[in-house]
Amino acid sequence: MDTFILAATSFTIAVSLMIKGKKDALQTSFAGLCAAVFLSQISITMGNFFNLEFLLKIRYIGLLAIAPSALLFFRYLTRNKTLISRRLFYFFALASLCGVIMVFTPLSEKNYFADALRLYTFFSLLLCYIALAWHVNHLPSGTEKRRLFYLLVACPVAWVAGNAHLLNHAGLSVPVINGMVMSVLLYFILLIIAYPQLRELHDFFARSLVIVISSLTGALIFYGASSFFGGTPPSLAGLLLASFLVVISFTPMKIILKKIFSYFYPGSKDVFTSLYEFDEKLEREKALMLAEMAPVVAHEIRNPLGSIKGAAQYLKSEASTPEQQELLDVIVDGTDRLNAVVSQFLEYARPYQLNCIMQDINAIIRKAVSVVAANQQAENISIVQQLDERLPKVKVDENQLVQVILNLALNAIESMPEGGTLTFSTCRQEADEEGDVSVMIRDTGAGISNTDLKNIFKPFFTTRERGVGLGLAICQKIIREHGGSIRVQSAVSQGATLIIKLKSSEWI
Repeated sequence: MDTFILAATSFTIAVSLMIKGKKDALQTSFAGLCAAVFLSQISITMGNFFNLEFLLKIRYIGLLAIAPSALLFFRYLTRNKTLISRRLFYFFALASLCGVIMVFTPLSEKNYFADALRLYTFFSLLLCYIALAWHVNHLPSGTEKRRLFYLLVACPVAWVAGNAHLLNHAGLSVPVINGMVMSVLLYFILLIIAYPQLRELHDFFARSLVIVISSLTGALIFYGASSFFGGTPPSLAGLLLASFLVVISFTPMKIILKKIFSYFYPGSKDVFTSLYEFDEKLEREKALMLAEMAPVVAHEIRNPLGSIKGAAQYLKSEASTPEQQELLDVIVDGTDRLNAVVSQFLEYARPYQLNCIMQDINAIIRKAVSVVAANQQAENISIVQQLDERLPKVKVDENQLVQVILNLALNAIESMPEGGTLTFSTCRQEADEEGDVSVMIRDTGAGISNTDLKNIFKPFFTTRERGVGLGLAICQKIIREHGGSIRVQSAVSQGATLIIKLKSSEWI
């Protein structure tokens, strides 16, 4: 069972990476390594049921393939800046090829042949680990060094945990879980190479914790079901291994099946949409529908509005009494306000075409501040700039970001009718040079109640008498299009702080 888990895990990872069709040398080389592990482990599993000579040969071939596959993968993982040279890779590839030839000779029947292959594989993996340690040691401080350091720690931990059963010679009773531990290690490596957005150790721990909890839950469900129906439940350890296999193989198997179904049934894309994901899918569809309907609705509303405004202006010029002119002014003012609402609705509904280039975020803040300072509403406002000059550049659309900052700043000014202080500040989220860039706009106005904070970014929610309620919703949409986030911290009578977080250039 232990070897079957490793075989199944390595198989599903290899096939899912290959079938994704992504031309990525790092992921392709890892898929090759997983395929070699699969060959060596599936032959052991099948050998427990069938006494066939060719299964032993497949096992030997799999072990021989692990060495060059591991070296190639670690070369790509370290971007060829490693002790593993191309010449060394070719040497191990040639050595493995010679070993494959020897598998089909009487020499493979010798007792020492299997031990020699295991030693050869262990030596190649140890060499990869030494090369990785050397590479990590020479990397500058940053995210890549941190992520590879996690792998550097995980490898010996996995080796110790996987070989804990060797303590049985000392009188202890430790089950063989080497396959399960190696499966976890393969999945951990997959997270590192396929999901670069996972940057911190707690991100990896969170993923691992989900797997552990899901495996325990599945094992308990199977155990409870077996007991309830009067059967003899398997051992809890066996159920845990089986549940772990199902959990860790579910996503790769889903990718494989989705690829197969999309080929034979191109119209069956919703087959793999979970019932719990339909709400999210419907929200996306509604957003697309809104984007298509908005220009049509805006056109149909603006045409009669233009006619109404033109007629009112003409009648105003012909009006004979002040009362009539005042009523016509109300009509003109109402059409202007409706037209402004339609414009904001159209801006909110339409998909944004960002023109993102590398920008100095402080320069954008200064540009927006100069516009705010020239506004008549800011006469009684003291503007403070606290900008971190060491910030990395960010990839943003300058015009869109200026629009967001102006919108937030004008909202803040309106919350301080008697005057106050408006502070613009920038900083890094982390202490190193690769953290997210934060932009904060803080006012000393009336603040926002807890009830309003929950709804502040909802479309058409406003606390102002003549407000439309789309300004903050538009700001949030623009920031999300940039891959960032925006949130508010406030309390009544204590002002408000709007915090924008954007990805620095290292993460784009």
